[in-house]
Amino acid sequence: MFDTETIYEVVIFSIGETKAGSKMGKLQLKSPDDTLLNCILWEETLNRIDEKIFRTGNKLRIVSATCNEKYNNCLVSALELVEEAKTGIDEKEQEQLYCKILNCVNNFTNEKLKTFISEFLNEHKEKIKVAPAAKLMHHNYIGGLLVHIDECLELAKNITGFAKKLTISEDEIYAACILHDIGKVFEYIINPETGLIEYNEEFRKDWITHSQYGYSLCMNMGFKNIAKMIAAHHSRAEWGAIIDLGEKSLDSYLYLLHHIDDLSAKFGRINISLI
Repeated sequence: MFDTETIYEVVIFSIGETKAGSKMGKLQLKSPDDTLLNCILWEETLNRIDEKIFRTGNKLRIVSATCNEKYNNCLVSALELVEEAKTGIDEKEQEQLYCKILNCVNNFTNEKLKTFISEFLNEHKEKIKVAPAAKLMHHNYIGGLLVHIDECLELAKNITGFAKKLTISEDEIYAACILHDIGKVFEYIINPETGLIEYNEEFRKDWITHSQYGYSLCMNMGFKNIAKMIAAHHSRAEWGAIIDLGEKSLDSYLYLLHHIDDLSAKFGRINISLI
């Protein structure tokens, strides 16, 4: 099931608890032929291994493990780091993307919207520059949120001609691209040394999801169209959408952000070492 000479790539790593209350690591590795290998690490093993080794994109070799055919996984007791992946985009890239997004806002014709977003971006600049766009699924690295927003804006620029047929402005489309995941700035905590991402439990005490945060932020400022696009961008209620796009007789513009976001998320699933 595994070969000690094979070099694997880290796909996903998370830490949970067993029924007995001890720590248990879940590690998913990808082989050179794209086969996925699910691994378990008990607390004793986790205590012996530097957590930096589990960064997404790292190249590893399994030194010691036993296979559990019943549960289709490997119980790993020793790993070797072969090649370390980047933790994210560097400070220069962060600044460039941040300025590019801010320049987009500065070109808005809606002065109230321009002031609102530019002030928000400037107030939270340092957090925004390093925030990931997800914990596991896409753009899950330092600066990932900036990359995701930039991709959404570039996609939006190619389809804003449709806005002429809708009841919203180009400013509103771009604003939705910038703000739809802005709650993730506060929802996640990323370790700058390891690149590992955890949920901010303080955020989760007050907010159900980052979508709720973005929706509430825009509604409170009176930007209802933007708020509704954010509410619908996860498409289905079971996926976290406040407005389910499966409902009938919805305004056409509500579908726009979902498809823009989904395209970026799909293309952004690869880790930082490959972008």
